[in-house]
Amino acid sequence: MHPSHFAVLNHMVRLGDGRTPAELASAFQVTRATMSHTLALLDRRGFIRLAANERDARSKRVFLTEDGRRFRNDAIGAVEAMVRQVFDPQTLDHLAAALPHLQAIRKRLDENR
Repeated sequence: MHPSHFAVLNHMVRLGDGRTPAELASAFQVTRATMSHTLALLDRRGFIRLAANERDARSKRVFLTEDGRRFRNDAIGAVEAMVRQVFDPQTLDHLAAALPHLQAIRKRLDENR
């Protein structure tokens, strides 16, 4: 899986699903065509499902499937295990202390896209 595909799954876990492809394209600062391609790949793998948009029949809404959530969570777990092997406990403590600040920055950026 390409990192940009994983990023969409992660975005949906963090901020919730039900967004339109146009909203996702804006959040990732890519074209609608690029996001449509990414969503088609995720849909084929069964990680998302596209549903009709009740407010606008011209667009769809994107929902994360259980398989998509499981894939994302398994990938996060694998990375966490690797990070624990690579870094010493003191460095992990420093990373953990920085996390709330990084999350606040990400939240601010998400709110201002």
